[in-house]
Amino acid sequence: MTATPIASFDGFGLGLRTPHYQDFLTSTAPVDFVEVISENFMIDGGRPRHILDQIRERHPVALHGVSMSIGSADGLDRAYLARLKTLVDHVDPLFVSDHLCWTRIAGFNAHDLLPLPYTEEALDLVCANILQAQDVLERPMLIENPSTYLQFTADSMTEWQFLNAMCARTGCALLLDVNNIYVSAINHGFDPMTYLDGVPADRVRQIHLAGHSQGRDCLIDTHDQPVPPPVWALYAEACRRVGPVATMIERDDDIPPLADLLAELDMARAIATMDRRRAA
Repeated sequence: MTATPIASFDGFGLGLRTPHYQDFLTSTAPVDFVEVISENFMIDGGRPRHILDQIRERHPVALHGVSMSIGSADGLDRAYLARLKTLVDHVDPLFVSDHLCWTRIAGFNAHDLLPLPYTEEALDLVCANILQAQDVLERPMLIENPSTYLQFTADSMTEWQFLNAMCARTGCALLLDVNNIYVSAINHGFDPMTYLDGVPADRVRQIHLAGHSQGRDCLIDTHDQPVPPPVWALYAEACRRVGPVATMIERDDDIPPLADLLAELDMARAIATMDRRRAA
């Protein structure tokens, strides 16, 4: 398949989480789109799919996966791809995304986003898997940069060089997680601005914003805190480089009332709007 370009969309959205189902069903939440975890809705029928259908009548939906295992040396799970394809056809989402990581080996799913070495061998593997997924889904994907807590001695390129080559070979686009850039930069001692400068800005179609926590020896991408000031500052720099793209607040633990997340989303709007006015 030759991946066609993904249409631009520069709205502001939230991740749809169970505590907020009723908020979205009983009121008009001031969001431009919602993002859902694909795996939560890949079983046909049932309450989750019924709720998604109702919310889809009000808001565009992006599908964000956590188990495709793009970096799996075993290749992709064909049954998983078939279920995802059924969901994609049903929802007709804004985007279909997953992570630059691996989660599965020999039929065992770790349910964690495990890191890859940035080598030519890994790049060949990742690109082959992305091309297969895009073939099945009949659309280009967005691939999200990970947060990482270790580096491989075998690395022959930086993460942003890996992303550049991956996009060029497969026609995929990027979901740029600004919090992940910050977490990895602090953990590994590189300049996050160098990362932003190295990313193919024209391939970014969506941005994630989230919070993190301090672990014993490093930052952990926990998604259980508000977006902190240094991540907001990095988001402002990202807006200058990539221009108007979809932005979303992620919160997966210690989930606050919807109003708190909407206030964070207003902050994102203000930062992005300021940059757009400056550019104009």
